Amino acid sequence: MSALYLLVGVSIAVAGFFLGAFIWSVKSDQYEDKKGAAMRILFDDEINKSL
Repeated sequence: MSALYLLVGVSIAVAGFFLGAFIWSVKSDQYEDKKGAAMRILFDDEINKSL
């Protein structure tokens, strides 16, 4: 039974870490450019530069 308490505690700690990392990434504007990657795939600038 003590192993169950340990696993629950560790899983809550890991979940808290990932929640903190997500909140940090949102606050530091990691998701600011929402259309950039979607529009970048439509243009083949990289292919034309190598030719």
